[in-house]
Amino acid sequence: MSRFHHSYSLITGIVLLAFCLLPATLTEMLHGGHAPAIDIAHRYAGPSLDHLLGTDPFGRDLANYVFTGAFNSVMLALMAVALSTVGGSLLGLLAATRNATGSLIMRVADLGLAFPPILIAALLVTALGASATGEILAIALFGIPGQIRITRQAAQSVLILDFIAAARMSGQRTPSIIMRHVLPNIAPILIVHGSTSVALALLSEAGLSYLGLGAPPPRPDLGRALASYQIHIFDHPFLVAVPGVIIMLLVLGFNLLGDGLRDLLERPLTRAKVAQ
Repeated sequence: MSRFHHSYSLITGIVLLAFCLLPATLTEMLHGGHAPAIDIAHRYAGPSLDHLLGTDPFGRDLANYVFTGAFNSVMLALMAVALSTVGGSLLGLLAATRNATGSLIMRVADLGLAFPPILIAALLVTALGASATGEILAIALFGIPGQIRITRQAAQSVLILDFIAAARMSGQRTPSIIMRHVLPNIAPILIVHGSTSVALALLSEAGLSYLGLGAPPPRPDLGRALASYQIHIFDHPFLVAVPGVIIMLLVLGFNLLGDGLRDLLERPLTRAKVAQ
């Protein structure tokens, strides 16, 4: 019964994400991810049937621009998290099964955690140039150290169990043990961490774009929308509120989704051991 009680976080997260991502996906399908056309004659128009949220300082449909930006930002965050999850999980599993190599991997991971993530991402994007690829690599790179630590800790909590010793005695090699026994047991932890990592990646993407270090125009995204609309915070606060609220709902949705998945998927024994 408690599992269903804790599923409220999961349901709330799904509802918040659906509220943002369904119109964003529909906008992407209808307009192909491109920014709406500039129409100076109709700038600052109020909400209407033609423009549900009104228009921005360039006469662009605000709903179209913001939801296209939301779709682009979420896709970029998902790709960055996918890279960091795969790379960090492989290194974490290697660190859990190889003593000398694992020690070196963990020292490098600790060094990566010692630096402010957004600063490292900004430096990487500056070095690689402002582009979607550079932004993805930068966000993925600073997500890898945390993924390494979580994967290593979760894998070690499984590797000390009796059935792993029995598998070794039966002649199974380490790669087989990892694939057949370790990964299925730590998958819930990786899924939960990946979900909450998307929220952090979204904030990082918005921050980089806000600073002008994201993908260059005309690609819409939420951080650039905030940066371009911020000068109108007093005369047209609605322009700033819309992308800001979308970012807040997306981040809250992914965090609640992660909390709900944790209660739904994690096994009590595994969760207790990883927490030690």
